[in-house]
Amino acid sequence: MATKRAAKAPAMPDPTKNPDWKIAEEAEKHMKTVYQLAEELGLEKEELLPHGHYVAKLDFKKITERLAKKPDAKYIDVTAITPTPLGEGKSTTTMGLTEGMGKRGKSVIAAIRQPSGGPTMNIKGSAAGGGLSQCIPLTPFSLGLTGDINAIMNAHNLAMVALTSRMQHEFNYDDAQLAKRNLKRLNIDPRNVEMKWIMDFCAQSLRDIIIGIGGKQDGFMMNSGFAIAVSSEIMAILAVAKDLKDMRERMGRIIVAYDKKGNPVTTEDLEVAGAMTAWMVEALNPNLMQTIEGQPVLVHAGPFANIAIGQSSIIADRVGLKLADYHITESGFGADIGFEKFWNLKCRFSGLKPHAAVIVATIRALKCHGGAPIPVPGRPIPPEYGKENVGWVEAGTNNLVHHINTVKKAGINPVVCINAFHTDTPNEIKAVKRLAEAAGARVAVSRHWQYGGEGALELADAVVDACNEPNSFKFLYDLKTPLRERIELIAREVYGADGVDYTPDGLAKAKRIEADPNLSKLGTCMVKTHLSLTDNPNMKGVPKGWRLLVRDVLTYGGAGFVVPVAGAIKLMPGTSSDPAYRRVDVDVKAGRVKGLF
Repeated sequence: MATKRAAKAPAMPDPTKNPDWKIAEEAEKHMKTVYQLAEELGLEKEELLPHGHYVAKLDFKKITERLAKKPDAKYIDVTAITPTPLGEGKSTTTMGLTEGMGKRGKSVIAAIRQPSGGPTMNIKGSAAGGGLSQCIPLTPFSLGLTGDINAIMNAHNLAMVALTSRMQHEFNYDDAQLAKRNLKRLNIDPRNVEMKWIMDFCAQSLRDIIIGIGGKQDGFMMNSGFAIAVSSEIMAILAVAKDLKDMRERMGRIIVAYDKKGNPVTTEDLEVAGAMTAWMVEALNPNLMQTIEGQPVLVHAGPFANIAIGQSSIIADRVGLKLADYHITESGFGADIGFEKFWNLKCRFSGLKPHAAVIVATIRALKCHGGAPIPVPGRPIPPEYGKENVGWVEAGTNNLVHHINTVKKAGINPVVCINAFHTDTPNEIKAVKRLAEAAGARVAVSRHWQYGGEGALELADAVVDACNEPNSFKFLYDLKTPLRERIELIAREVYGADGVDYTPDGLAKAKRIEADPNLSKLGTCMVKTHLSLTDNPNMKGVPKGWRLLVRDVLTYGGAGFVVPVAGAIKLMPGTSSDPAYRRVDVDVKAGRVKGLF
C-alpha cells in the first residue's frame, strides 16, 4: 500500500519566491490520477466514484464494510496554539506531516476539512496548506469541490422555505382551510425561530434582515438573517453522522423554531427532513485528493471551529483508519476550540481514541502572544516580526504551554510542531523547544512549508514515537453533568477563566435546556473567538482574572449538542476592505484560475 512516488519528484518552485497557486499549478502537472491513488490504497473499482481524473468520492459504506475486520491505523489529530488572524498552518502541517511520513516509507493518509467560500474569497485563503505542503488540485479544492457545501446550503435553506411557507399558510388560513390542505397548525412563534438562512460568503449586510415585506402572498413578515454555510447544523451532522440512516434520523431532530407554548418545532414536524436528506446522500461520501508529493488526502466536512464543530468527518476518519497504517486528521483553530471539540464531541460520537496530538506553533504567533504588535487582517505584517526577539517568543510560549496542558488533560501524548519559516532565528527556535520540552511535550522543528516532506522528517519521527507510547484518553466531562457545570469546566480547565457569567437570555435558555430530559444530555459545542483564550479577541497570551460571558445558547438537536455562544462573535463573518477576490482571476488562454492561495 505505497503512498509515495516511485519516481523522483520533479523540482518545485521556491516557496520563498513564489505564491502558493503557482507552486500548486506546477505540482499539478505531475500529480497522480485518482485511479493511481485508488490502486495504491487497494480500493476496488466500484469503491471509487471519480469526479474527473484528479478528484473522486469514495463509497465509504463499501470500503468500511469490506475492511471491517482490518485493524485500525494509528490515529493522530493536528491542532494548534491560539493563532494570529492569518492562522498557524494546521492544514500546511497536516500536509507536511503526511508528506514526511511518506518520505519515511509509511502507509499514511490524511483527512482535512473542505474550505468555505467565505475565507477563500476574503483574507485567510482556501486552507489547502501552503508552500510545498499543499492539497491539490488547488482550484477544485477551493471552489466548491464536488458540491458538498452546495448540498448543505440547499438542504438547510429548504428547511427555511418549509418554515416560512408554513407560517404564511397558518397566518392566511383558518384550521378548516388548513385541514383541507392536509396541514396541522403548528402555532410557530415568529419571535422564537432558531434557524437563519445560509450562504457561503462573508456577507455581513445579511446578518439581520426583515423578510416577507410585501402583500399577503409574499410570505410572513418577520425578523430573520443569514449565517455562513459551514456554521449550519447540517454541516455538523455531516461531520458526526455514521451513515445514511444516522443522518436521516439526525436530520429529523433539527429544531427550526418553537411554538407559542415553547415546544420545539422540528424539520420532521414540517415534513421536510426526508427531502433535506435527499440533498445530502452523495455528500456523505468523502472526497479523495492528494498532497503535492502524492500521498492520499480525504476532504470532508467544514471549517470554523470558532462558530461550528470544525472537524473533518467521522466517516472520513473511519475510511482513513482502514486504508493506511497512520491516519492524520485535522481540528479547527487552537486546542481550546478545535481540539476541545475533537476530544469531547467527535471522539465521544465516534468511539475512536487518538494515539497522539500535534500542536502547531509559529514563531510569528508566539511573538504576537508575547507583546509584539497584533497583525491586522488585510495589512502587511508589522516589520518587528522579521527581527529576532527571544523575549517576545519566551513570553508568548506561555500560550503554547497552556495548550500542551490541555492536550495532556485528555490523556493524549502531545507533539509540538514548530512550524518554522526562513525568517525564524536559531535562538528563537531554541527558546520554544526548551520551554515546550519542560512542559512535558515532544518537540520537532519542521520546515515542510519550504521543503515539503524532506523538511518534515523530524516531525514524522516524533509523531511515530508518540503513537507507540500508551496513553490514558479520557473525556473532560460526563454527559450526565448539567449544562452549566460543563460550560464552567470548559471555561476553567480549557480557557483558564475564573468562571462564567450569563446574559438574561443566555441564562434562561440554559435553564430551559437543563430542565428538558431530551436536551440536557446533549454534548456541548462552544462558540467563541479563536483569536484569544478568552471571549475577547484582543486579549493575547494566557490572560488571568477574567470570566467568560455566555450571551446565547442554541440547540442543535440533530447534530446532538447544545451551542453556548460566548462574547460578541457572529455566525456570519464579514468581508474585509482588501479581500482575496480582488486578486483571483482566470488565464483565458490557458483556461486556468490564478491568484488562489
